Formats: sequence, C-alpha cells, structure tokens
Amino acid sequence: MLSFDSFILISALILAALSVYSFATFLLASSADSDQLAWASGSEPVKSNSSIINSLRPLVHNLTLKYAQRFFNNPKSRKKIEKLILTAGLSKELNVDEYIGFQILLGVFMPLALLLLKFGLQMDFPVAIVLGVGLFGFVYPGFYCKQMKQSRYISVVSELPFFIDMLALSTEANMEFMNAIKRVVEKADPNGVLTKEFGQVLQEVSFGSSRDDALRAMAARLDMSEITSFTSIVIDSFATGASVSTVLKEQSIQMRQERFVRAEKAGAKASQVILFPMLFLIMPAVFIVIFAPVILGGGM
Repeated sequence: MLSFDSFILISALILAALSVYSFATFLLASSADSDQLAWASGSEPVKSNSSIINSLRPLVHNLTLKYAQRFFNNPKSRKKIEKLILTAGLSKELNVDEYIGFQILLGVFMPLALLLLKFGLQMDFPVAIVLGVGLFGFVYPGFYCKQMKQSRYISVVSELPFFIDMLALSTEANMEFMNAIKRVVEKADPNGVLTKEFGQVLQEVSFGSSRDDALRAMAARLDMSEITSFTSIVIDSFATGASVSTVLKEQSIQMRQERFVRAEKAGAKASQVILFPMLFLIMPAVFIVIFAPVILGGGM
C-alpha cells in the first residue's frame, strides 16, 4: 500500500506532466488550432499590458477556462465582473471567463502545485508562502482591473477640460456636434483615453446608433461622475433646444473649479501625510544637530 509521501510525490509528478503537456500543446499548436484560444464570442483577445496575463493566458485556456464556463455561472457575479472589466477599459483583452480562469489558476492550481512540491519533493518553504501566493493569485485579476480603472480616471480628469473647451469653440463656430467631436479627436492625443472613447462614439454613430445612445454607452464604459454629468447635460441641451456651446462653456468652468477643489484637497492631505515623518524623523535630527554640540561641550 502506498504511503502518504509516495502518493503526494506521484500526484506532483502527474501535475507537472499535465503542465508540461499543456505548455507543449500551446507551443506546437498549428494555426488551425488557434481557434481554441479564441473567446466564447469568437474574437481573439488583444495583447494585455500585464506580462502575467500574457504569459499565463495559454494555461488558462487549456486548464481552467472550461471550469470557469461550467461551474461559475452566477449571473449576478458575472455581471459584476463584466462591469469591472468594461470600466477598466479591458473588454478587448479580457473577458469574464478568462477573469475567473485566472482566479482559478493563480488562486487554486498554483498553491496546490506548491503544496505538492513541498510535501512530495520535500522542498523547504513555509506554508504561509503557499497561502500568500493563493491569496495574491485570487485577487490579482481584480487588482489589475481596478488599477487600470484608476489610471483611466486620472487620464480622463486631466483631458476632459481640454475636450470640453474644444467642443465649445467648435460648436460656437456653428459646427455640428458630431463633426466637432470628430475634429477634436483628430487634434487630440491618439493614445489618450478620451480620444479613444470619443472615437468609439463616432464609430457607434456611424454604425447606426443614435447620438444619445452612443454618449450614454461612453458614460457606462467610463463610469465616472464627471463623464456622466457631461453626457447628461449634452443630451438634455439637445432635448430642450438649449445652446450646446453655452452649456459646454458652463461645464468647462465647472470642471476647472472641481479640479481646483481636488487640488486643494490633495494638498491638505499631503500636509497631513508629511506630518508624521516631520515629527518623528526630521525634528529629532534637527534637535540632534542643534543640541548635540552643546551637550558634548558641557560634558567636556
């Protein structure tokens, strides 16, 4: 009868063999097999900004994607993950099944493999490392999405006043609103978040969506109060017949005031943050420099 250590060793070898097989399958796959890496929607994901996602995506598709599709079908949870991916701007490089697949791979399979290596091959590392790896792996997809969402927020807040000013000038010159958006997109930074979002608005309108629906979709993708306020004001101005240029000018003034308030709050928070190192690090050093010669001189 097999001992416990022998069972763990055999399990570790089997898991290692499965991992090698999956990796070799990915490397040797022909172009005809590349459809296996496509999403359920049939569109292949673009390259991610995360090296972890790019390097582990083949293992997710070969090992854990089927479990994500089969066992994690809670509509409420999947809707929440879908919204997180959408607002992070990652809908072209990550989908719900992949998100869950990465959680399973990094949060379950990887700690299990480490445990098998620890007890089967007698590798000397604490169990706390295994638990830490599992916790990090499970939260990493959400952390990456939230990090990208915060990055998008900072970019949009800094770009929005310029966009509103340019739209106000263009509409004041009797340019139609969608043409004004097109002109601003042509002049703005092509890599900017707002440039891409307004470009998608133009694309959706050209495909048959209404202007209002395209603006609401942009507000949903960004999920920011500033953008929601902007789109609501623009839609209401068209509905009521108000001057769009006047509304945009007022919106631009309001945005600049809000940015000034945010800067004041950030400055106040910075003064509070620096208080601790000033009291416990800088002031003692100053006292030492001032009083040390006096104390040493008195002792002599």
